[in-house]
Amino acid sequence: MSAILARGASTPRILPAVVVIGAVSAVGAYVRSQLQQESRAMDRYFSQYKSPESEASRARVFEGQSDPRKSVFNILSW
Repeated sequence: MSAILARGASTPRILPAVVVIGAVSAVGAYVRSQLQQESRAMDRYFSQYKSPESEASRARVFEGQSDPRKSVFNILSW
């Protein structure tokens, strides 16, 4: 009987930890899936934009200026 009580007493201590770990894992999985979905969407957008016509248009717009994609402030291209 005391073994059953001892196991029953440890369950309330473990249960909150299991709930927290489960919730954190669920949130992490959701955030990861959303980031992957957004990454795929951005990849599709930029692959459509990267064409000779768009590059020629970009060259006309920035004619005489340095390419902003090569700027020191463009952190995304590092």
